Amino acid sequence: MKLNERSLVFYATCDSPADNAGFLYKRGERHTAYHRRWFVLKGNMLFYFEERESREPVGVIVLEGCTVELCDAAEGFAFAIRFGGAKSRTYVLAAESQAAMESWVKSLSRASFDYMRLVVRELEKQLEEMRWGPAGGCGGCRGAPTSWKPKPLGMEPSPERLPALPAVPPKENGCAVWNNAPGADPLPDTSGCDGHDGEGNPRPPPLPPRRRASSSDGSTGAAAAEGPSAFCRLHERYGQEVARLRQDWLERRRGPR
Repeated sequence: MKLNERSLVFYATCDSPADNAGFLYKRGERHTAYHRRWFVLKGNMLFYFEERESREPVGVIVLEGCTVELCDAAEGFAFAIRFGGAKSRTYVLAAESQAAMESWVKSLSRASFDYMRLVVRELEKQLEEMRWGPAGGCGGCRGAPTSWKPKPLGMEPSPERLPALPAVPPKENGCAVWNNAPGADPLPDTSGCDGHDGEGNPRPPPLPPRRRASSSDGSTGAAAAEGPSAFCRLHERYGQEVARLRQDWLERRRGPR
């Protein structure tokens, strides 16, 4: 692998966040003495400096194709970074405490792209199981996703069988306004004549006028005076409708002569 020295120095000393950083004891390759170095882990690269304030790293370890394991050494809390191959070097490091050693072993074990590739595959597998279900759930087959639709509770009546609805008056501020007050223009009558609509169904009588609050005494008296006349008209209309319905019922009961 070819590495650009200037790029590595810039990457090691830039302000990008580090995955782990701290002092570790590193055993020499030729001499077995341990030297205290400042280590910085960024991605899959482990940089080490002579001091924390050093401007350039002494070396870098590319954490690909390696294993991190505990080992027995003269220093306590020691662990080793081993690479595959007969002539590959083994890096022996030692932490200052048990917690620091566990933190470094965990960080170094997860730094390689091989580990990230395994994590991505596992996440993809879990995502597929969430989408399609487990492979053995239906004999190893995967069916196409179907959209769920709620079943209707009952048969919907056909539009031609629905009874005709009366005309809905307009609304003001969410409340119905009935234009049967004195001086107001009545609503256009869209129903049929003779108290029946276009399909022969009896037309419902008009609703009573809406009572509106008034601040003056004169208007209150006028509304009270209009009350009996409106009630009489309503009573007469209901009476005519009841009489008409009773007459129709009697004729149907008698039958054809």
